Amino acid sequence: MEQELTNTISALVAPRTQKQTGRKVWSIDLEAVWLPFFTATNTEGKTAIPAESLGAPLRLAYNKDGTVKFTEAGRPIIRVEKEIGANVKLVRENFVAGLLAYAKGVATENAEGFKATIEASVKAGAPIQTRDADNLVNAVAARAAADAEVAAEAAERAAAKAAKRAGKHAEREKVAA
Repeated sequence: MEQELTNTISALVAPRTQKQTGRKVWSIDLEAVWLPFFTATNTEGKTAIPAESLGAPLRLAYNKDGTVKFTEAGRPIIRVEKEIGANVKLVRENFVAGLLAYAKGVATENAEGFKATIEASVKAGAPIQTRDADNLVNAVAARAAADAEVAAEAAERAAAKAAKRAGKHAEREKVAA
């Protein structure tokens, strides 16, 4: 059992080169992963997702009055069918519970090693966090200075434009007088 769990965990963290391009549900391709998975679980009797849900997993979204919903850009809104979404959520919750159980098991069985790994990670990450904090402060200050410079230039242009208008207005009044 422990070897099987270790193999499963190793498989989860191994890099994969497959590139998936379809609609994502929980960042996982619907057509290439979820539909075959749920078809298999239905086949084995582990789920009872309706055939129409598997056959038409993407649906138009509708307003309460029954009209098709559109985005502000004018595209129709497509949603994932509720049964598929609910089962993905269940898998996600179970997956998270499995990850937490695995972490708790390692922390319990090897408390010293787990604590040492945390301490080493915190120590290794400290210079990065310090560098990022310093860079963020500098970037915010630089951006504020650039924004202030742009605002000052805009104010100068507005003042020059107002002065030019005032000069033209004064010339018109002089000519009219």
